[in-house]
Amino acid sequence: MPFADAKPYEAKAHFNMTGLQLHGGAANQTGLLTCGLSHFLPGGGAERSVSPLEKFYFVLAGEITIVTDDREVTLSVNDSVWLAAGEARSIENRSNEVATMVVVLAKNEANA
Repeated sequence: MPFADAKPYEAKAHFNMTGLQLHGGAANQTGLLTCGLSHFLPGGGAERSVSPLEKFYFVLAGEITIVTDDREVTLSVNDSVWLAAGEARSIENRSNEVATMVVVLAKNEANA
């Protein structure tokens, strides 16, 4: 997938965020995973929600805070976090810089 061909997409319950679909969804059929690139403006994020998909976030620029029922972690450049299927989370960019992260959503055996 050439980056120039990535298409913007709307992500439910996200705000002040622009997402680009890299793989999966309308971009191409991948089967078990979807990969996107998300740019969160200062104050941007995602409301608390639960999904049946596993999530992997990898920060490329800025800082992003992930809040779950059990923990709160602020990720910086080259940091990552994995969230289990069914784990509630919210996302917050608490900084004054744009935060950019790779987002991978994956079906596991239970939800395939």
